[in-house]
Amino acid sequence: MHVFFSGIGGAGIGPLALIAKQAGYHVSGSDKQSSHYIDYLKSHGIDDITIGQTTEQIAAVHERQPIDWFIYTSAITKERPDHPELEFCKTHDIKATKRDEFINQILKDKKLKLVAVAGTHGKTTTTAMAVWLFKQLGMSVSYSVGAKISFGQMGEYVEGSDYFVYEADEYDRNFLAFRPEVAIITGIDWDHPDIYPTREEYHRAFEQFVDQSKHVIFWRSDFAKLNLNHRDNFLIIDDEAKDMDKLILPGLVNRKDAWQVIKAMQLINESSVNELTDYMNIFPGLSRRFEQIVPNLISDYAHTPEKIRGALQTAHEVASGNVVVVYEGLHNTRQHFIKEDLKHLFDDVKHLYVVPSYLAREDPKLHLLSPKDIIKLTAHPDDANPAELNDELKKTIKKHLDKDDLVLCLTAGGGGSLDEWLRKEFLTTN
Repeated sequence: MHVFFSGIGGAGIGPLALIAKQAGYHVSGSDKQSSHYIDYLKSHGIDDITIGQTTEQIAAVHERQPIDWFIYTSAITKERPDHPELEFCKTHDIKATKRDEFINQILKDKKLKLVAVAGTHGKTTTTAMAVWLFKQLGMSVSYSVGAKISFGQMGEYVEGSDYFVYEADEYDRNFLAFRPEVAIITGIDWDHPDIYPTREEYHRAFEQFVDQSKHVIFWRSDFAKLNLNHRDNFLIIDDEAKDMDKLILPGLVNRKDAWQVIKAMQLINESSVNELTDYMNIFPGLSRRFEQIVPNLISDYAHTPEKIRGALQTAHEVASGNVVVVYEGLHNTRQHFIKEDLKHLFDDVKHLYVVPSYLAREDPKLHLLSPKDIIKLTAHPDDANPAELNDELKKTIKKHLDKDDLVLCLTAGGGGSLDEWLRKEFLTTN
């Protein structure tokens, strides 16, 4: 079967393309722009990738080998309902679905039990931690992680594995397509107002996801947000779990993610808490999650208020008060949604630099908030400066590094993002 992945350079689609190739499918794909993720996929044997998404380009792929299944992201239909690739599929009778249907097909065909990680924040880190524990315990596992990891590929199908670990994203209600064996809910804080106009709708989606799951692991504070009665298949963890202090990973958010994974693994494997904790304490981390680019220069994907607070807590834990932030908002729509949170998010940093937001799936009716506009929303605009991804910002970051400041870059991570710029400017020339 020939499967074509549109948006193959994305953190959700790219790993799935790797899994499909390993599972025996012929894989091709496209993206709007090149990126380090595209390079990663090519280095792992997926080289039939076109940059650009035109009718002519997909027609050429289809002519070389007929496409059987077209997989696309929610962003395609949100940004352009008449997307040329989708239109080509309609006129050529090619099956076209979002990724969830294809994942369910793999789960069915390969008889895999799903460990789904859901929540507003912490999904990718928690997914990677679960994969790490499976591997440390010597258990074969298939998985999809939305970031690069040092202990495996971003996506992997292992013949004979019993479990598939997956980051189940709530955007566009994607996670409601699944019925997990084990569901880990990392946190519930209203997000994606374009999909869930009210907090109540957001909560109802998680309630439905819980109903579809065989075992569910919550924090008590998150369980309290949902209109649910306690059930035998719920494992509810106190937010200040006493035994969690055995974890020595930097950052409270990381320790909480790790603790949920340990509890989940106990449902799957008979290993002791002490053994699982020892393995988790040597978790090597993953790309774009408090990742050190060069000493004291950190890239982090934090983009919701709670995740940003978690990244800042980790930064202060590591560097005391010497924290400088470079902020790239993920979506203009979200910046409007979190205006009130932006007021005090950065109160405790030495200085804030704001670069233009990373734009995707935007509401064209909303005013495009510039770096100056975002700075005006903060409580301390005199301690902030607008910036661009240029030599001036590079020099500014180097000055802070020379002063032993920790520079935390909160960045989207896609092609043309602050994260990609950091790697180009500091990894290749430093």
